[in-house]
Amino acid sequence: MKQMSAFTTHQQLVITLLALTQFTVVLDFMVMSPLGDMLMKSMSIKPNQFGLIVSAYAFSAGVSGLLTAGFADRFDRKRLLVFFYGGFILGTFCCGLANSYVTMVAARIVTGLFGGVIGAISLAIVTDLFDISQRGRVMGFTQMAFGASQVLGIPIGLYLANAWGWEAPFLLIAGLALVIVLLIWFILEPVNAHLAVQRDKSAFLHLWHTVQKRDYRIGFTATALMSVGGFMMMPFGSAFAINNLHITAQQLPLLFMVTGVSSLCIMPLLGKLSDKIDKFRLFATAALFMMGVVIVYTHLSPHPLWMIMGLNILMMGGIMGRMIPFTTLITGIPDLSDRGAFMSVNSSLQQIAGGIAALIAGMIVSQQSKYSPLEHYDTLGWVIVGLTVPCIFLVYRVSMLVKKKLAKGAVMRGAPLPAEA
Repeated sequence: MKQMSAFTTHQQLVITLLALTQFTVVLDFMVMSPLGDMLMKSMSIKPNQFGLIVSAYAFSAGVSGLLTAGFADRFDRKRLLVFFYGGFILGTFCCGLANSYVTMVAARIVTGLFGGVIGAISLAIVTDLFDISQRGRVMGFTQMAFGASQVLGIPIGLYLANAWGWEAPFLLIAGLALVIVLLIWFILEPVNAHLAVQRDKSAFLHLWHTVQKRDYRIGFTATALMSVGGFMMMPFGSAFAINNLHITAQQLPLLFMVTGVSSLCIMPLLGKLSDKIDKFRLFATAALFMMGVVIVYTHLSPHPLWMIMGLNILMMGGIMGRMIPFTTLITGIPDLSDRGAFMSVNSSLQQIAGGIAALIAGMIVSQQSKYSPLEHYDTLGWVIVGLTVPCIFLVYRVSMLVKKKLAKGAVMRGAPLPAEA
């Protein structure tokens, strides 16, 4: 194991701002699952329609990522982040004002057009400002947004939704994001070193030169396959817990809170571990573990709340155990001049694949009435397992590509050992 380098004060500030940004973006997406049962009942929509609401965000985010990719390396990343974050705030506010199925779909499209690019911009900033030997820890902290959204955001959102309606969480997110975007504007320094190494004269050529690179396409494929499996269970998580596992609406916030607290403890440890050991080995171990937990959970019948909480904690550990090393590896693929475009295309494919997964899940899962159990949810578990196996092979290829770049000194500024990737 190698010795880890410390973060500078500015790097710590960047991590904090990006983590806060990710918190609101993740919460906006994650809150759809716990609000799913409430939305389906209040708007009288079916599982396939709710799947479309979820996928509307994903598809619009994917299109936005592709349209933005060619321009992503031609502007200061701070200014890009502020612009798209501002659009995200507007879209989330519109979600809180939606009063029908159609207006909710439209609001999710607007939110996705802006929110779907924020993750790519954040990753590009991380890749520009942090050495790959530090990125596992950075990912561990920024990915804590998932845990924090479950510990703070989702329970508070559910309590507000139970008290004032499902619109309240979206209005809360928009208000919090408004404060954060002001902090970014006044505190974050410009991130523009990539502007000095631009070669392409047009945005279209820059996008084309990015997608035609074979190494990049391997990373894109791995991301898409990861996303298809990851997005399948999420949209119907609360509906399955309430209608199949007999979790009450009052217990649901506690379930998400306990799972989130465990995530906050697990993710920094996984981030540090990812910087110390081989990232692919960590990914493969977590993927195999997750496959087993997913099969158990999707076949679950009503059980005591503590047992359901335990399975959710284990499943979240497996998911994060995959995501942190995988995301760290992905940041090691692009060159400095291509990072913005690569991250935008990668995020776009992630969102589109997730949207397809949500649509497929909506077609697989069915429900006889508003209050009857979900049917065929166990099928989703087997589909996820089937997709995870080839994904492990693709991530192995990504790991080999990154180690090759490390050996040539193309990613790290020091003299690393290729095995450390």
